[in-house]
Amino acid sequence: MRRWDFVAAYLQGELEPGEMVYCRPPPGYESIGSDGHAEVCKVVKPIYGMAQAGRRWQRTLFPWLLEWGFSQCSSDPCVFTAQREIHGSVQRIVVGCYVDDLFVLHISDGPGSFYETFTSDLAARWNVEDEGPVSDLLNVDVTRDADF
Repeated sequence: MRRWDFVAAYLQGELEPGEMVYCRPPPGYESIGSDGHAEVCKVVKPIYGMAQAGRRWQRTLFPWLLEWGFSQCSSDPCVFTAQREIHGSVQRIVVGCYVDDLFVLHISDGPGSFYETFTSDLAARWNVEDEGPVSDLLNVDVTRDADF
C-alpha cells in the first residue's frame, strides 16, 4: 500500500456551477469602494478555510475515479475498487481517500501493470506526490511482512 498526497488539494477542486462565494480581502489588501463600503473578493476556486472546500474537492476527485472505472464502496463512500485483466491475470486496486491523501492498495506495480497505468494517469491529471509505502493509517501503524 502506498500513500499519494494531492498538493494543495482544495485548490484543485471546483465550485458548483452557479455557486458564488465572497470573502474579505486578506489583511493589508482591504479597500473601500466608491459607495463607502468595504470591498469583498469573489472566490473562483475552493480555498483552505472555506467550510465547503473539502466537499468540493471530493466532488471533483470522486467523479474522476468513477470515470476511470472504479466502483464506489456502498459501506464507505471514500473507498473505491477496480480491476483489470492484464496479460491474462486479474489485477485489483483498492483506493481509500482521506482528506487530501489517497491510499492505494495493489499487488503488482511493474511496467504495464494496472497500478502503474493508474498512477501515471493520476499524476498526469493532478498535482500529486508519491509519499511511498504507508507506515501509518489513521494513527494505526502499518507493517508489511516479507511473505505478503
